[in-house]
Amino acid sequence: MHVPAISIRLLFESDIPAAMQLKEAAGWNQTEEDWFRLLSLEPNGCFAAVKDGRLVGTTTTTTYGSDLGWIGMVLVDPQEQRQGIATRLMNVALDYLRGKVATVKLDATAQGEPVYRRLGFRVESVLERWTGTSNVPGATSGKVLDEHARHELLALDRIAFAADRSKLLGKLIDDACVPPVLLRVADGTLSGYAIARRGTNADYVGPLLARSPQHVDSLLDQVLSELARRRVYIDFNTECGIGTSVLSDRGFVKERDLIRMSAGARAEKTSPFIIAIAGPETG
Repeated sequence: MHVPAISIRLLFESDIPAAMQLKEAAGWNQTEEDWFRLLSLEPNGCFAAVKDGRLVGTTTTTTYGSDLGWIGMVLVDPQEQRQGIATRLMNVALDYLRGKVATVKLDATAQGEPVYRRLGFRVESVLERWTGTSNVPGATSGKVLDEHARHELLALDRIAFAADRSKLLGKLIDDACVPPVLLRVADGTLSGYAIARRGTNADYVGPLLARSPQHVDSLLDQVLSELARRRVYIDFNTECGIGTSVLSDRGFVKERDLIRMSAGARAEKTSPFIIAIAGPETG
């Protein structure tokens, strides 16, 4: 009996409808636009597992200069699991990143963590997925982010993220479903920002950064007011130093954990400035 071989190749835009089916089977929140963004950022670093001409697995990489690489969208068709497909995809992704970046990180589900441990990844921290419906009274700022403000946002993020993800953030700003929220202190210095985008299951708030814990409530309320009565996901950084009551007080409930893992050079933990991440697929 002939058993079709599984091959690994580059992931292409034409694969996105099939990749979306894998994503739907996993119950994840990404949209076609998220796939297009990942492919545009790293066209030679996104990979597909193919069996008998059919897409059965994916993984993506994103590089942030030479400091950091991110692995995401590790998906395998439920009917094709336990054949080592995820491990093969991960090895190809790691080969691509080897020599390009000093550190590689990813956000793992509980199911994926053992796979990544075997590949040398270490647990760094825990993220929490919170979900809720925005009950903050609706308001639309209508403000357009000018070039000066965009430059300030990217500079603040570079300090907090400890790597340059300006290309990603530029695309997230352009794809945002509401205007990015900026928070300034009395002298006009940018102290925090929040970006939101559409998802298939819920709108997604992230990244959300704040230099001071006292500014988190205001930032969160401002962005939630732009998303009034919509379901929202927030992936909360438990290293940020503020309690989860900032979410539970607004009617959000914890849905699950994500495990942030790293390999390669000893990396810094996620900054406490980062309250909510940009997404498990990109950090």
